[in-house]
Amino acid sequence: MTEPNLAGLTTETRNKNTMNLDTMSVHDFVRVMNAEDQTVPVSVSHALPEIETAINAIIDSFNRGGRLIYIGAGTSGRLGVLDAAECVPTFGVDPEMVQGFIAGGSSAMTVAVEGAEDSLELGKADLEQAKLTAKDTVVGIAASGRTPYVVGGLDYANEVGAHTVSLAANSDAVISKHAKIAIEVPVGPEILTGSTRLKSGTAQKLVLNMLSTGSMVGIGKVYKNLMVDVRPTNEKLVARSKRIIQQATDCDEATASKAFADADQNVKLAIVMVLTDLDKDEARARLDRGKGFIRAAIK
Repeated sequence: MTEPNLAGLTTETRNKNTMNLDTMSVHDFVRVMNAEDQTVPVSVSHALPEIETAINAIIDSFNRGGRLIYIGAGTSGRLGVLDAAECVPTFGVDPEMVQGFIAGGSSAMTVAVEGAEDSLELGKADLEQAKLTAKDTVVGIAASGRTPYVVGGLDYANEVGAHTVSLAANSDAVISKHAKIAIEVPVGPEILTGSTRLKSGTAQKLVLNMLSTGSMVGIGKVYKNLMVDVRPTNEKLVARSKRIIQQATDCDEATASKAFADADQNVKLAIVMVLTDLDKDEARARLDRGKGFIRAAIK
């Protein structure tokens, strides 16, 4: 790729409201930063149609046995890895179902890996290693919208026939031309020039929250507004699991605890057992027929 024209990116321009950031009092600093941050959700709102299309693509991948795969560099890559990791305990999915790749590998989560994000080949190589297929959805994340690692990954994903989504914090982003679905959330200049871990990172986190949560809702991982596939991997989550059973069924604590135990600590299964008064095997059969959706299982 040609030398980047950073001057043309709004994320690299100077913010007129913070030209004297170094002389601001802490009082003024927090007020200015908070005011700038409040513009981010508005920017995200303009991209809702594209976000909706992306969620439907991810649901399609999941329904066909495919995966959601994030790729990015720096802060963008870290946010993708974070969102993927959070899906495991929140929605009870296999770690392979939602994955995040960061340019430079796992060590880049804490220490910058020089040159990694500038390689078209590394983006492709990481997806090849993941054995990417046409069933998958690849979301390429880049605040600048021009990261070569992301471009290389998206181009390879298009060759394979996967759904491709780009997420940039600039308008007319380069990566938008390399994805079937382009999400752009231009947040304007950062309060600290070029520090895209700030407003740009916040915008990306908001969008990733929508992509993963919306797609999980779409495959039955949620009942009403409850995370019914939560994995009870610690004491807090065991307590939350029992509370979810109570909230979903309006049963008492003793009933929820018994159902939780009888269902081998499977919250969703316990809910169906309570709501239908069926045993574990019959309730599981109902869930299977309902493709994991509680509402379908209790009809």
